Amino acid sequence: MKKKGIIVTVFFAVLLLASTVAIAIPGIAPDDESADITITGTPADNFPDEQRPQFCGSSNAKSTPYVQEFSIPTECTSPLAIVADYDGNVWFAQTNTGKVAKFDPKTEIFSEYENPSWPKGGRSMMWGIDFSPDGYVWFTDEAYDSLWRFSPETQKYQRVAYPSEGNSLPQRLQIDGSQIIVNDFTGNKVTFLDPTQTGEDLNYLSLPSPVDNSVTGDFAVDRDDNLWYTNWLFQESGVLVKYDHTGFQKSVANSEEDSLPLFDFIEIFELPDSVLTPNGAVVSPDGRVWLADTSSSHFFSFDPQTEQFTQYVTSDPQLMTYGNFSGVIKTPISRPYWIDVDPVGRLVFNEQTANSIAVMDPTTESLVEYSIPSRNPFWGDCGDATNCGIAQVFDFAIDGQKIWFTEWVENNIGVIDTSKKLPLSVDLESNTLSMKTGESKSVTFTLSPQSQNDVSDVSLIMSDTHDFIDVVTNYPKTFQLDFDGPRPVETTIFVDGSAIPGTYKILLGAQTEHVSISKYLTLKIEP
Repeated sequence: MKKKGIIVTVFFAVLLLASTVAIAIPGIAPDDESADITITGTPADNFPDEQRPQFCGSSNAKSTPYVQEFSIPTECTSPLAIVADYDGNVWFAQTNTGKVAKFDPKTEIFSEYENPSWPKGGRSMMWGIDFSPDGYVWFTDEAYDSLWRFSPETQKYQRVAYPSEGNSLPQRLQIDGSQIIVNDFTGNKVTFLDPTQTGEDLNYLSLPSPVDNSVTGDFAVDRDDNLWYTNWLFQESGVLVKYDHTGFQKSVANSEEDSLPLFDFIEIFELPDSVLTPNGAVVSPDGRVWLADTSSSHFFSFDPQTEQFTQYVTSDPQLMTYGNFSGVIKTPISRPYWIDVDPVGRLVFNEQTANSIAVMDPTTESLVEYSIPSRNPFWGDCGDATNCGIAQVFDFAIDGQKIWFTEWVENNIGVIDTSKKLPLSVDLESNTLSMKTGESKSVTFTLSPQSQNDVSDVSLIMSDTHDFIDVVTNYPKTFQLDFDGPRPVETTIFVDGSAIPGTYKILLGAQTEHVSISKYLTLKIEP
């Protein structure tokens, strides 16, 4: 554990809550004024004709045994941030229209609410959305440095000018009790404000990040109301920050100063070198902090008690997600993006370039990855293939056993039903394995069918986190898992002589076209 040996101050200020009538936001110029644009009267007009298949969708909504997609009625809305309300309705922000939209799962009806303040042709990445206790929908707007408040009752929007000093990007947004928390990705701060305030002025508090010239990533609140967030330099270095917000508030209540030193309210933990781009963050019920690394196939846990990080790995992306028509992709990665926790304590995260959403149980150390059926070939090395590419699943929302998500370049939303029975189960002969450097050992795991039907086109998952670990098998590349009994899979694990002693995770399991099921083996490498 390290504390930053400098004094940083927390600033208080006031935001002006602008009405929808008083707002004037400059528009965005077309990307290429010389490109052909066929006017359709839809949001697709924001893109030249040749870019529309890439950004507006290339197919209709699809389904699998676990996933159901729904096509948004308006063309080319570019849905992004998504949340489920208390009644089970799904709300999402449209980055190509400036609108909020609602989907009723019972009637399967979409409602899209016109934003009269949005500039014609305006586009903005809206990464955060949530409900406030007074019934408003709040969402972020990076292009115009804004937060927006939408009233489902009056169907009116209000804009809040986000506190900015030139280079701001309000990103994720979370309602926590009586406050809104927003990370400013490029503005190097976290902002707190009270969503229940009335009148034109909104008080806010901005918490500067302790690392200069860094970005401020996602955040999470633990059971003691501590705020955890990341500060990092792209693929260089970074820190995990713990901020005692309750302690700070108590000090504020007893102080007459406009600013207070931050030294006594933060703890800083250096991130391992293997953490490259820690975008998503969440705290699990056992108190561990989890980070999703978008520059790899890895995600990490941090135990505040031991101050130790543990590195996990996903399965490899399936070939249909990246195509590799040119043959240049040697090591495809899944890019875990955002991460959250469901009501029973399971982690949920989206794998951007694997076109999947994963559910990981920290107690059983099992991983299930659900494949999203829509794929846009313009986002992969697909050649002439059509069932190839990714849908850019940039956000998701948990509602009980269901996970709702948006497809940014396919103009769909979708839902995963995690209660559906999986086609097979994975059992390890042992959850832990001890090895010495330069050693090899045989490990067997068992695949068992979970129905009276054969499971066809099954392939193995054998993923590790480091180059000095290797898992091999003589099993065929694809095979059929017969319904009438379990099948043992024999593998050999090699540990190179240059391996660094420590504790590592190996992922073992199997996948079909629609779902991947696996478990983590804990490997302890001794000198």
